[in-house]
Amino acid sequence: IMPSRFEPCGLNQFYSQRYGTPPIVNNTGGLADSVVDCTPQTLKAGTASGFVLKGMTADDLFDTIQRAVELYHDQKKWKVLRKNCMTKDFSWETSARAYREVYMKVLGRIE
Repeated sequence: IMPSRFEPCGLNQFYSQRYGTPPIVNNTGGLADSVVDCTPQTLKAGTASGFVLKGMTADDLFDTIQRAVELYHDQKKWKVLRKNCMTKDFSWETSARAYREVYMKVLGRIE
């Protein structure tokens, strides 16, 4: 559970996902960039990778934990979520490729 108010880009959400533990995070900084909220749509699309708080209140945290517990009790969906987490590619190679593409666009070498 990472209810950070500010998080440029921690690593724990990556570790959690890599080992199949869907993180519960606040919608801020690197956490928001690296965790896709588990909804029926994102689960079906294969992009869900954790649970994102809707706000920063105790009720928001409780509601998000409750969503995670409810999904945990549906083992078929939970297994899909865990697989999504473990197959996300956070490698340096992927990051470097994405940066290279941005730089090449800026330089006008690709469209």
